Amino acid sequence: MNGVNLRLHAIELYERHVTLRLPFRFGAATVTQCPQAFVRVHAEAQGRRVEGAGAELMVPKWFDKSPALTHEQNFEQLRESLRNAREALLAQRDPLTPFAHSQSGGESAIAVSVARGLPRLAAQFGAALLDKAVADAALRAAGLSWVDGLRAGALGDPWSAGLTIARPDAVVLRHTVGLADRLNDDDPGSDPGDGLPATLEAAIRRQGLHHFKLKLSGRIEADVDRLSRIAAVLRAHAPEHRVTLDGNETFADAASLGAYWQALRATPALADLLRRTLLLEQPLARAVALREPIAPLGIDVPVILDESDDHAHALDEGLALGYRGISSKACKGIYRSLRNARRIAQDPRLLLSGEDLTCQAGLAVQQDTLLAASLGVRHIERNGHHYVDGFGSAPAEEAQAFASAHAGFYDNGGGRPRLAVREGRLDLRSLHTPGFASAAAPLWRRLKAID
Repeated sequence: MNGVNLRLHAIELYERHVTLRLPFRFGAATVTQCPQAFVRVHAEAQGRRVEGAGAELMVPKWFDKSPALTHEQNFEQLRESLRNAREALLAQRDPLTPFAHSQSGGESAIAVSVARGLPRLAAQFGAALLDKAVADAALRAAGLSWVDGLRAGALGDPWSAGLTIARPDAVVLRHTVGLADRLNDDDPGSDPGDGLPATLEAAIRRQGLHHFKLKLSGRIEADVDRLSRIAAVLRAHAPEHRVTLDGNETFADAASLGAYWQALRATPALADLLRRTLLLEQPLARAVALREPIAPLGIDVPVILDESDDHAHALDEGLALGYRGISSKACKGIYRSLRNARRIAQDPRLLLSGEDLTCQAGLAVQQDTLLAASLGVRHIERNGHHYVDGFGSAPAEEAQAFASAHAGFYDNGGGRPRLAVREGRLDLRSLHTPGFASAAAPLWRRLKAID
C-alpha cells in the first residue's frame, strides 16, 4: 500500500477543563488544572466520508517554561498552535496521505507558529495533534488498526517499512512520583477521599507496581533526602523495582549536571536505587542540551532527550554529544516517534522510551500508549490516571462508552471507569481496533469549541 489518500473537508477544535485530584509538581511547575484539547477531522477517501479524532492535555510549563508566562498564556500558545495547524492543513485541497499532509500543512503550520513567537515545542503541538486525527481517519477509511495500518503502509510514511511493528497484548506501566507526591501512608498531606491511591505506598499496594519514574528538583540536598525516602518505600513494597529519573531541564549546564550526578553516586543510601536506574531523562535545559557534550561527565546510565525533541534531527545531534536515546510522546508527533524508532533500531546500544504528557483517559492515553508499545517500548510512563480521577469531568455517557469498547483497558468497578492497572501492567488487546486505538469517541456536543 502506498498510503491512504485523504481530502480534508473540515477540522473542529475543542477543549475540556480538567481538574487534578492531586497537585502534580515537576521542575518549577505545579499543575492543579488545565484544559484538554480535542480535534475532529472530516475527510474523504475514495468517495467515502470518514472522521478521525485525537486528544492531548494542554500542560502548562512544559512546552514553554518561561517564568514570565502565566498558565493561561501557556494554554493560549497551544490554542494558537492548533489554529495555525487547522488553517495550514485545510489550505491543502488535494488528496494526500497522512504523512504528506503532515509534511506540507503540518510543517507550514510549525513555521507560522515559530514566526509568531512560539517556541518550537509549542509550535509542534497543533500539527502533532492533527497528525493523530488524520491518521485515525485514514485507518478507518482502510478498515485497519494502528498496527495493521503501519505494517501495510497506510500512513504513507517512509519509516514503517523499515521497522518491526509489534502487536503488543500488554505493556508495563511506569508510575510517576512527582515532587509533591506523598510517599508513605502516614506522611502528612491531603487525601482527596476518592478511594484512589493518594501515596506511593498505596499505589504499589493497589496496582502491583514495579516500574517508577522519579522527578528530580536539581537541588542535591533535597533530592538526596527525597530519593532516599523513595528508595526505602520501594525496597519495602516493590523489591524487584526499576526506576527512571527525570531532570525536566533542571540543569543549566553540563558541569552542574556532572557534579550533581557524582554527589548522587557518593550517597550510600542511593547505591541500590542507582543500580536499578534504567535512564536519566532530559537533565539539561533545551537551550544548552544540544550544545554541550555529556559523554565526559561519567554518568553511568543512558541519558536521553525529551524536551529537546523539537526538530527532526534532534536525536542525531544528541547521539553525537553522548545521549543514548529519546522519548516517544504523541504530543511531539507520531512521525517523530516513527523516525526515531527507525534510527534506534539500527543500534542495540540506543533506546526509545515512552513518556507521558499526563495523558487523559480516552483518546489521548489510548493513542499514546499504543504508539509507543507498537514501536517496541516495554515500559511506559503513565500518570494521567494518578493525578486525575478516571475520566474526570467527562460526561458519564462518554466514560461508559470508552469503558465498554475497551473493557480490558479500563476497570468499571463501582460504576466509574478508570484505567485498569493490574500487576503493574496495562492490557492493550482492545486497542487493536479499526482506526487509531479507539472504538469510542468523545461527546463532541459537550465540548467547548476553540474558535
